Amino acid sequence: MVDKAHSDACPCGSEKQFADCCGLYLSGSVVAPTAEALMRSRYTAYTLNDEAYLRATWDERTCPQDCITHDDPTKWLGLEVKQHTQDGDAATVEFVARYKINGRAHKLHEVSRFVRYDGKWFYVNGIIH
Repeated sequence: MVDKAHSDACPCGSEKQFADCCGLYLSGSVVAPTAEALMRSRYTAYTLNDEAYLRATWDERTCPQDCITHDDPTKWLGLEVKQHTQDGDAATVEFVARYKINGRAHKLHEVSRFVRYDGKWFYVNGIIH
């Protein structure tokens, strides 16, 4: 499991503690029940540089060789989920993630696509707005 204090608030923006929220998914003890929960846990994985989790939750057909850079100067600041829609085993999640690189503020507005195989959600790709 990722080394994060159990009493810390979850980076995904929920009101839960990390251990009771995305920590469950990142540890592998629970599978994310929805595409939104998976997206939130993937955001949390980015904040923690957890490349193993990002790879494990990325559709193998679209997963790039390098998910994240460990020397990346990105500081993730917050996540806002705007919309989550599901149609059977396909879903989309629209979100805005705020971050800083070298002290300069940025935001990522994306509509992400997810698929579910054998009851488990995977990130496919996203369209940046």
